Amino acid sequence: MAEARIFADLKQDHDRQRDLLGRIVETSGDSPERRELFEALRKELQAHAAAEEESLYATMLADPELRDDARHSVSEHKEVDDLLGELVETDMSSSQWLQKFKELKHRYEHHIDEEEEEMFPAAAEELSDAQEARLAEVFETRKPKEYERAEHEQPGDARE
Repeated sequence: MAEARIFADLKQDHDRQRDLLGRIVETSGDSPERRELFEALRKELQAHAAAEEESLYATMLADPELRDDARHSVSEHKEVDDLLGELVETDMSSSQWLQKFKELKHRYEHHIDEEEEEMFPAAAEELSDAQEARLAEVFETRKPKEYERAEHEQPGDARE
């Protein structure tokens, strides 16, 4: 598949998110480093998911060939958001926090691998170059706004 800007943008985010996930799992206890990295990941995931849903997923939902993939991914975003919310409420120094974080890491890495290996190529086949360019513009415009929103909202706040 040609590397359309929308898919390059999303993969760039995924790479940053994989890095944060890996760095967090190496931390221990309720440390300033863990708090800082987790907060960065939380805002990144919330902003990314919202902007991706408003750009790529919204377009995919309108296409019968892509609708099921989009629905599946939206439900996975909800699962990740729910896990983030649980992590926010759990004592970072507890073993439960790390166990729950590892579950989030596993689920999210599965989600982004599935997007990159299956969903993005399928979408690239169905979407025109003009659609892909428009989606990149929507994503690039929405993500900073969603990041700003994530700074003030905890997981689940925006979806209720």
